Amino acid sequence: MADSKVINDLFFGKAGLDKKKVSAITADALKGCDDGEMYLEYAQSESVLFDDGRVKSANFDTAQGFGLRAIAGETTGFAHSTTLDEAAMKRAASTVKAVRSGKGGTMAEPPRGTNQQLYTDANPLPLVPFETKVETLAAIDAYARQKDPRVKQVTVSIGGSWQAVHIVRGDGYSSSDIRPLVRINVSIVVGDGTRMESGSYGAGGRVIYGEFLKPGTWKKAVDEALRQALVNLSSVEAPGGEMTVVLGPGWPGVLLHEAVGHGLEGDFNRKGTSAFTGLIGQRVAAKGVTVVDDGTFQDRRGSLTIDDEGTPTTRNVLIEDGILRGYLQDRMNARLMKMKPTGSGRRQSHAHHVMPRMTNTFMLAGDKTKDEIIGSVKKGLYAVNFGGGQVDITSGKFTFSATEAYLIENGKIGPAVKGATLIGQGPDVMKKISMIGNDLELDPGIGTCGKEGQGVPVGVGQPTLRIENITVGGTRV
Repeated sequence: MADSKVINDLFFGKAGLDKKKVSAITADALKGCDDGEMYLEYAQSESVLFDDGRVKSANFDTAQGFGLRAIAGETTGFAHSTTLDEAAMKRAASTVKAVRSGKGGTMAEPPRGTNQQLYTDANPLPLVPFETKVETLAAIDAYARQKDPRVKQVTVSIGGSWQAVHIVRGDGYSSSDIRPLVRINVSIVVGDGTRMESGSYGAGGRVIYGEFLKPGTWKKAVDEALRQALVNLSSVEAPGGEMTVVLGPGWPGVLLHEAVGHGLEGDFNRKGTSAFTGLIGQRVAAKGVTVVDDGTFQDRRGSLTIDDEGTPTTRNVLIEDGILRGYLQDRMNARLMKMKPTGSGRRQSHAHHVMPRMTNTFMLAGDKTKDEIIGSVKKGLYAVNFGGGQVDITSGKFTFSATEAYLIENGKIGPAVKGATLIGQGPDVMKKISMIGNDLELDPGIGTCGKEGQGVPVGVGQPTLRIENITVGGTRV
């Protein structure tokens, strides 16, 4: 993809770098290596938090720098700096050269070029004045409080970032990308007597602020957060035990992301530490289950034009009709496993190393309606929203806390319950899926994935699912 005027102005105008010299430094640093790159980054980010009827915090940050990575075999040399000048790059080059250890390598072929560009050069942050953002947050706070007398606390935040990256390889190949990102969050606490409960809703994407500052959009966010809080206010203690569980569409796909998606990342499988290692071509899920990771959706939170090695993102079918078809690969793990990169090499910033990561991970729709699935369950749990969770990649075991869930009794949705935790093992649960809904939804744009201390924005999604015999940790005595 050709460098935009913005990229050239940022790195070879304002920063004063010379393209030919940066390319020469990179080529010298990577001579005799198998792969690597110079990764230039410029980023702006901001956030405003409104709590207790006032602005509680407001932050704006500008960051820039580079990361230089050299790869020889399985060994990686990495150096980074917040100083964008040739002297710093030459010092970094002298550091990463150590990985060669006197052994010559053959530089891998560069990523294929792409003509796609998901995002324009527009920076969303300065397009809306700070005063307008504060006025919007105050209006959200006032709207939420007048909706119901039981509202005790309202916390609202809005944030955004704009990132420009330019990647230079030792063979002279270069690519660049512009990445906007915005998000709005609403959290509401309601109370009745001595009981207090909360609900929250967030939305975002790789767009400008405009849509999220419109009353029609933020009122829906407030209404949903308040609905969840009031549902929880009337909830009863959750029962425990093994039972049929129905997962709602959309955000509950976070369970799929954690319990299955991480286990399909190339590094874990190359090292033999994933529950899915060595299972390509074998059945790992029930028939009808197809799982896709796709970074090409316009405006979605996990979408990128290119990954952080310059490989164009694509649609990767990981599980097809229950059969494992492949893993998510960055360039190094793909080379070592004799597979193709999948556009999944990601890093939090120039100061972080690349790992295979997810983008937007979801399960495709089936042919059942939500009513059919709920109606088929005599006794079980309907989980609609999730909070925190944990997964062990090696075993695939997970625990997830439901923030909104209901009992299912004789094919009908019953009372809301609180304190329900789903406990299981990823590959095992995938084989227990017995019904797949026709109502695939992607999450509203709120996901952040953590791995080895790095956070990157991602998307999740799924249709309504019926899963047999999941262990539910409850609070009912």
